[in-house]
Amino acid sequence: QVRFVESGGGLVQPGGSLRLSCAASGSAFEFDDMGWYRQAPGNQRELVAMIPRGGTPIYDESVKGRFTIARDDAKNTVDLQMNSLRPEDTAVYYCYVRLGRAYWGQGTQVTVSS
Repeated sequence: QVRFVESGGGLVQPGGSLRLSCAASGSAFEFDDMGWYRQAPGNQRELVAMIPRGGTPIYDESVKGRFTIARDDAKNTVDLQMNSLRPEDTAVYYCYVRLGRAYWGQGTQVTVSS
């Protein structure tokens, strides 16, 4: 069973920054993929960014150039630095890991509003 500790969500004004952090535990193996998804009210859950093990980051087009993802396999952590935030970035952000199957964190709310 994979367990998550997510942090860093909150309320920020447009143009501001937030950093999301996620620590995943419960596996003796390195995760295949680590990343972040988000879900806004009325929308489906969508990929924000992810890093395959040993691979390069993958970003949704809407966040390229604004968000940066980083994973630390020694600590089993994945962080998401979010800059130049927009109101349309408002959503619940979910930490995601894959080890054979997908596992999801409990989610953290990000609200971008003036």
